[in-house]
Amino acid sequence: MEKFPKKLLRKLSERMAKDAMRNLLSVDGLVDFSSNDYLGFARNENLSKQASIFLEKDSQKNGATGSRLLTGNHDLYVELEDFLTMHHKSESALVFNSGYDANVGFFSSVPQRGDIIFYDELVHASIRDGIQMGHAKNYKFEHNSIDDLRRHIERSRNRDGKSEIYIATESVFSMDGDSPDLVGLANFCTENGCHLIVDEAHATGIFGEGRDLTCQLGLEKQVFARIITFGKALGCHGAAILGSDTLKSYLVNFARSLIYTTALPPHSVAILLGSYHYLRDFGEEQCKLLQQHINYFKIKLEQLGIADIFIESNSAIQCAIIPGNATVKPIASKLQQEGFDVRPILSPTVKEGEERLRFCLHAFNTTKEISQVLKLLKSEFK
Repeated sequence: MEKFPKKLLRKLSERMAKDAMRNLLSVDGLVDFSSNDYLGFARNENLSKQASIFLEKDSQKNGATGSRLLTGNHDLYVELEDFLTMHHKSESALVFNSGYDANVGFFSSVPQRGDIIFYDELVHASIRDGIQMGHAKNYKFEHNSIDDLRRHIERSRNRDGKSEIYIATESVFSMDGDSPDLVGLANFCTENGCHLIVDEAHATGIFGEGRDLTCQLGLEKQVFARIITFGKALGCHGAAILGSDTLKSYLVNFARSLIYTTALPPHSVAILLGSYHYLRDFGEEQCKLLQQHINYFKIKLEQLGIADIFIESNSAIQCAIIPGNATVKPIASKLQQEGFDVRPILSPTVKEGEERLRFCLHAFNTTKEISQVLKLLKSEFK
């Protein structure tokens, strides 16, 4: 067998030395405080029944047979995108195979050479990767700081006025669980002629009566593009970019992650339709339960005296900062041994010194489970 490249072995060794090796772990039946299945849709048998109704309309049951621009744009795609447009109060919707594909497709193709992208320093890796694949200048600004964004724009704006300026943020940040001042940010972009892009991955289906945070705040007309994803609260897979009809037409012509890949198969699109119909008809109760559990979690943090180690968050993502990979990993292991699936988030996924335990709350968790896992966590700090 050919020898493995020495440079790659060195990188693996460096990661092992930092106790930061990533591994593929199996799901082991523990109490779920780790997955993105916020509303429990991934385990909901009713969604499969809903999907079968839509699948009966399509004679093509297995593969899509090609990209969407060739043979893969089956009728269920049209039905799904029409539903998304209506549900999320958008002019149009374009479905991608994943949230990663959507962000890479958008940020690599929309901002042009000579344009400028300003992005929150904590945006998802898929946004950063898309930006790096494009030709626009790019700068990060301090997390959730409109003041720092303003300073960057004042320093960087092209005097000839030909540069388009794009601002990228998330409605709920995946590693901190917090949110920006989205109203303030939208108004800032409107006043300064900037295009706002909001990644709604961790808000999709939860805020705005099962829509997203942009809808909840009534900002649909002030946001240039929203990226919604289906692999979290919707319990499925895939994503969509919401925006104008012109934006959709542009992406169909220039987003390489859409053009050069096989489309989602009919059964995947059918389960998405089933999930959205279920969300519309029955999701309100699940959203209420989730919010109750978020509130209960925060109350217990105060009662146990450990709120100070958690990042302030009103979302389903609650994170305890426990610096050091070697420190946070044993605590996570202890919680797992006691039956609770709580995962550590290690550097380099987050900055060194900001390693954490990440608790993901769900509608199907119970107050007893929340109380038990937090008492166990408290016991680790005696």
